[in-house]
Amino acid sequence: MDLQLQDQVCVVTGASKGIGRAVVETLAAEGAQVVAGARDVRSLTGLDRVTPFAVDLSTADGPGALVGHAVATHGRVDVLVNNVGAARVRLEGFLALTDADFAASMELNFYAALRATRAAVADMLGRSAPGAIVNVGSVNAFFQPDGGVIDYGAAKAALGNLAKALSQELAPKGIRVNSVSPGPVATDLWLGEHGVAATIAAASGTDPETVRSQTVAGGIPTGRFSTPEEVATLVALLASPRTANVTGSDYLIDGGLIKTVTP
Repeated sequence: MDLQLQDQVCVVTGASKGIGRAVVETLAAEGAQVVAGARDVRSLTGLDRVTPFAVDLSTADGPGALVGHAVATHGRVDVLVNNVGAARVRLEGFLALTDADFAASMELNFYAALRATRAAVADMLGRSAPGAIVNVGSVNAFFQPDGGVIDYGAAKAALGNLAKALSQELAPKGIRVNSVSPGPVATDLWLGEHGVAATIAAASGTDPETVRSQTVAGGIPTGRFSTPEEVATLVALLASPRTANVTGSDYLIDGGLIKTVTP
Protein backbone atom coordinates (compact mmCIF):
# COMPACT_ATOMS: atom_id res chain seq x y z
CA MET A 1 0.00 0.00 0.00
CA ASP A 2 1.27 3.47 -0.90
CA LEU A 3 0.94 5.61 2.24
CA GLN A 4 1.15 8.80 0.13
CA LEU A 5 4.04 10.15 2.19
CA GLN A 6 6.31 10.87 -0.77
CA ASP A 7 8.27 14.09 -0.08
CA GLN A 8 6.27 14.82 3.07
CA VAL A 9 8.47 16.59 5.62
CA CYS A 10 8.42 14.56 8.82
CA VAL A 11 10.04 15.50 12.14
CA VAL A 12 10.83 12.65 14.55
CA THR A 13 12.00 13.17 18.13
CA GLY A 14 14.12 10.66 20.01
CA ALA A 15 15.17 9.33 16.64
CA SER A 16 18.52 7.64 17.18
CA LYS A 17 17.44 4.21 18.46
CA GLY A 18 14.54 1.96 19.33
CA ILE A 19 11.10 3.01 18.20
CA GLY A 20 12.34 6.40 16.99
CA ARG A 21 14.98 4.90 14.72
CA ALA A 22 12.41 2.45 13.33
CA VAL A 23 9.99 5.32 12.65
CA VAL A 24 12.71 7.25 10.82
CA GLU A 25 13.54 4.28 8.60
CA THR A 26 9.88 3.48 7.91
CA LEU A 27 8.99 7.04 6.92
CA ALA A 28 12.09 7.40 4.76
CA ALA A 29 11.28 4.11 3.02
CA GLU A 30 7.87 5.60 2.17
CA GLY A 31 9.62 8.50 0.44
CA ALA A 32 9.33 11.12 3.18
CA GLN A 33 11.99 13.67 3.99
CA VAL A 34 12.78 13.01 7.64
CA VAL A 35 14.36 15.43 10.08
CA ALA A 36 15.54 13.24 12.94
CA GLY A 37 16.34 14.75 16.32
CA ALA A 38 18.31 13.21 19.18
CA ARG A 39 21.22 14.04 21.48
CA ASP A 40 23.54 11.69 19.62
CA VAL A 41 22.81 11.39 15.90
CA ARG A 42 25.81 9.33 14.82
CA SER A 43 23.59 6.31 14.12
CA LEU A 44 21.54 8.43 11.70
CA THR A 45 24.41 9.75 9.60
CA GLY A 46 24.32 8.75 5.97
CA LEU A 47 20.74 7.47 5.89
CA ASP A 48 18.97 8.28 2.65
CA ARG A 49 16.30 10.99 2.92
CA VAL A 50 17.22 11.63 6.57
CA THR A 51 18.55 14.89 8.00
CA PRO A 52 20.01 14.29 11.49
CA PHE A 53 19.87 17.15 14.00
CA ALA A 54 21.68 16.96 17.32
CA VAL A 55 19.53 18.47 20.07
CA ASP A 56 18.70 18.06 23.75
CA LEU A 57 14.92 17.72 23.65
CA SER A 58 14.60 17.99 27.42
CA THR A 59 15.53 21.68 27.27
CA ALA A 60 13.03 24.48 26.86
CA ASP A 61 14.24 25.50 23.40
CA GLY A 62 15.34 22.11 22.05
CA PRO A 63 12.08 20.91 20.49
CA GLY A 64 11.45 24.27 18.83
CA ALA A 65 14.97 24.28 17.45
CA LEU A 66 14.39 20.88 15.87
CA VAL A 67 11.17 21.96 14.20
CA GLY A 68 12.81 25.22 13.16
CA HIS A 69 15.63 23.28 11.52
CA ALA A 70 13.09 21.28 9.52
CA VAL A 71 11.39 24.46 8.33
CA ALA A 72 14.73 26.07 7.47
CA THR A 73 15.89 22.98 5.57
CA HIS A 74 12.69 21.91 3.80
CA GLY A 75 10.41 24.94 4.06
CA ARG A 76 7.69 23.31 6.15
CA VAL A 77 6.61 20.52 8.49
CA ASP A 78 3.87 18.12 7.41
CA VAL A 79 4.18 15.44 10.08
CA LEU A 80 5.46 15.48 13.65
CA VAL A 81 6.17 12.25 15.53
CA ASN A 82 6.62 12.87 19.25
CA ASN A 83 8.56 9.79 20.25
CA VAL A 84 11.23 10.95 22.69
CA GLY A 85 10.86 9.54 26.17
CA ALA A 86 12.47 7.49 28.90
CA ALA A 87 11.40 5.59 31.99
CA ARG A 88 13.37 4.94 35.12
CA VAL A 89 12.16 2.14 37.36
CA ARG A 90 11.46 3.47 40.86
CA LEU A 91 11.97 0.68 43.36
CA GLU A 92 12.33 2.84 46.47
CA GLY A 93 8.63 3.76 46.70
CA PHE A 94 6.66 6.96 46.27
CA LEU A 95 8.13 8.85 49.23
CA ALA A 96 11.61 8.46 47.78
CA LEU A 97 10.65 10.47 44.68
CA THR A 98 11.26 14.19 44.78
CA ASP A 99 9.68 17.02 42.87
CA ALA A 100 12.85 17.07 40.78
CA ASP A 101 12.32 13.42 39.80
CA PHE A 102 8.79 14.12 38.61
CA ALA A 103 9.88 17.34 36.90
CA ALA A 104 12.65 15.57 34.97
CA SER A 105 10.23 12.91 33.73
CA MET A 106 7.67 15.53 32.74
CA GLU A 107 10.31 17.53 30.84
CA LEU A 108 11.27 14.61 28.60
CA ASN A 109 8.02 12.64 28.39
CA PHE A 110 5.52 15.51 28.25
CA TYR A 111 7.01 18.96 27.78
CA ALA A 112 9.27 17.92 24.90
CA ALA A 113 6.18 16.80 22.97
CA LEU A 114 4.20 19.88 24.03
CA ARG A 115 6.94 22.22 22.81
CA ALA A 116 7.52 20.38 19.55
CA THR A 117 3.78 20.34 18.91
CA ARG A 118 3.50 24.05 19.57
CA ALA A 119 6.24 24.79 17.03
CA ALA A 120 4.89 22.39 14.40
CA VAL A 121 1.30 23.60 14.71
CA ALA A 122 2.45 27.21 14.34
CA ASP A 123 4.06 26.28 11.02
CA MET A 124 1.07 24.26 9.82
CA LEU A 125 -1.45 26.95 10.72
CA GLY A 126 0.75 29.65 9.22
CA ARG A 127 0.58 27.89 5.87
CA SER A 128 -3.09 26.86 6.22
CA ALA A 129 -1.80 23.38 5.43
CA PRO A 130 -3.01 19.98 6.58
CA GLY A 131 -0.79 18.18 9.02
CA ALA A 132 -0.50 15.12 11.20
CA ILE A 133 0.88 14.69 14.70
CA VAL A 134 1.46 11.24 16.16
CA ASN A 135 2.43 10.82 19.80
CA VAL A 136 4.10 7.68 21.12
CA GLY A 137 2.49 7.12 24.49
CA SER A 138 2.43 4.06 26.72
CA VAL A 139 -0.03 1.64 28.25
CA ASN A 140 1.43 2.79 31.58
CA ALA A 141 -0.70 5.91 31.19
CA PHE A 142 -3.90 3.98 31.90
CA PHE A 143 -3.42 0.22 32.26
CA GLN A 144 -2.84 -0.93 35.83
CA PRO A 145 -0.65 2.11 36.57
CA ASP A 146 2.62 0.84 37.97
CA GLY A 147 4.18 2.50 41.00
CA GLY A 148 7.57 1.45 39.67
CA VAL A 149 7.22 3.97 36.83
CA ILE A 150 4.81 6.35 38.52
CA ASP A 151 6.36 9.54 37.15
CA TYR A 152 6.61 8.12 33.61
CA GLY A 153 2.99 6.96 33.66
CA ALA A 154 1.79 10.35 34.90
CA ALA A 155 3.70 12.14 32.14
CA LYS A 156 2.33 9.83 29.44
CA ALA A 157 -1.20 10.27 30.81
CA ALA A 158 -0.77 14.04 30.47
CA LEU A 159 0.41 13.55 26.89
CA GLY A 160 -2.66 11.49 26.07
CA ASN A 161 -4.95 14.13 27.52
CA LEU A 162 -3.19 16.85 25.54
CA ALA A 163 -3.53 14.88 22.31
CA LYS A 164 -7.24 14.36 22.81
CA ALA A 165 -7.88 18.03 23.58
CA LEU A 166 -5.78 19.30 20.66
CA SER A 167 -7.49 16.92 18.25
CA GLN A 168 -10.77 18.72 18.93
CA GLU A 169 -9.34 22.20 18.42
CA LEU A 170 -7.22 21.45 15.38
CA ALA A 171 -9.45 19.08 13.39
CA PRO A 172 -11.43 21.90 11.74
CA LYS A 173 -8.10 23.35 10.58
CA GLY A 174 -6.99 20.12 8.92
CA ILE A 175 -4.49 19.02 11.56
CA ARG A 176 -4.90 15.52 12.97
CA VAL A 177 -3.56 14.42 16.37
CA ASN A 178 -3.38 10.73 17.24
CA SER A 179 -1.49 8.50 19.65
CA VAL A 180 0.06 5.06 19.70
CA SER A 181 0.31 3.32 23.07
CA PRO A 182 2.75 0.40 23.09
CA GLY A 183 2.97 -2.27 25.72
CA PRO A 184 6.40 -3.86 26.26
CA VAL A 185 8.63 -3.30 23.22
CA ALA A 186 11.97 -4.96 22.50
CA THR A 187 14.07 -1.83 22.94
CA ASP A 188 16.83 -0.70 25.30
CA LEU A 189 14.20 0.87 27.55
CA TRP A 190 13.05 -2.64 28.44
CA LEU A 191 15.91 -4.95 27.50
CA GLY A 192 19.03 -2.77 27.54
CA GLU A 193 21.91 -3.02 29.98
CA HIS A 194 20.25 -0.55 32.34
CA GLY A 195 16.67 -1.17 31.19
CA VAL A 196 13.54 -2.19 33.09
CA ALA A 197 14.31 -5.92 33.02
CA ALA A 198 17.89 -5.45 34.25
CA THR A 199 16.84 -3.07 37.01
CA ILE A 200 14.12 -5.36 38.33
CA ALA A 201 16.42 -8.38 38.05
CA ALA A 202 19.14 -6.68 40.10
CA ALA A 203 16.67 -5.75 42.80
CA SER A 204 15.03 -9.17 42.96
CA GLY A 205 18.15 -11.31 42.71
CA THR A 206 17.21 -12.89 39.40
CA ASP A 207 18.28 -12.26 35.80
CA PRO A 208 16.87 -10.03 33.02
CA GLU A 209 15.76 -12.97 30.88
CA THR A 210 13.67 -14.32 33.74
CA VAL A 211 12.05 -10.90 34.20
CA ARG A 212 11.30 -10.73 30.49
CA SER A 213 9.83 -14.22 30.48
CA GLN A 214 7.69 -13.47 33.53
CA THR A 215 6.38 -10.33 31.85
CA VAL A 216 5.39 -12.32 28.78
CA ALA A 217 3.89 -15.13 30.82
CA GLY A 218 2.10 -12.58 32.96
CA GLY A 219 -0.34 -11.61 30.27
CA ILE A 220 0.87 -11.09 26.70
CA PRO A 221 -1.23 -13.53 24.65
CA THR A 222 1.05 -13.37 21.61
CA GLY A 223 3.90 -14.61 23.78
CA ARG A 224 6.38 -11.87 22.92
CA PHE A 225 7.21 -8.18 23.07
CA SER A 226 6.29 -5.93 20.14
CA THR A 227 9.13 -4.92 17.83
CA PRO A 228 10.08 -1.30 17.13
CA GLU A 229 9.26 -1.89 13.47
CA GLU A 230 5.71 -2.95 14.31
CA VAL A 231 5.16 0.22 16.32
CA ALA A 232 6.70 2.28 13.51
CA THR A 233 4.30 0.78 10.98
CA LEU A 234 1.34 1.94 13.05
CA VAL A 235 2.87 5.40 13.44
CA ALA A 236 3.42 5.71 9.68
CA LEU A 237 -0.16 4.68 8.96
CA LEU A 238 -1.51 7.37 11.31
CA ALA A 239 0.81 9.92 9.69
CA SER A 240 -0.51 8.99 6.25
CA PRO A 241 -3.21 10.89 4.35
CA ARG A 242 -4.87 7.49 3.92
CA THR A 243 -6.12 7.89 7.51
CA ALA A 244 -7.23 11.47 6.92
CA ASN A 245 -10.44 11.14 8.96
CA VAL A 246 -8.75 9.57 11.99
CA THR A 247 -8.05 12.00 14.81
CA GLY A 248 -8.24 11.99 18.57
CA SER A 249 -7.60 8.24 18.59
CA ASP A 250 -5.20 6.14 20.64
CA TYR A 251 -4.12 2.82 19.14
CA LEU A 252 -2.77 0.02 21.31
CA ILE A 253 0.01 -2.29 20.23
CA ASP A 254 0.49 -4.63 23.16
CA GLY A 255 0.19 -8.23 21.98
CA GLY A 256 -3.25 -8.45 23.58
CA LEU A 257 -2.02 -7.40 27.04
CA ILE A 258 -5.03 -5.18 27.70
CA LYS A 259 -8.17 -7.26 27.80
CA THR A 260 -10.77 -4.71 28.91
CA VAL A 261 -13.29 -3.22 26.51
CA THR A 262 -12.99 0.55 26.10
CA PRO A 263 -16.39 2.20 26.77
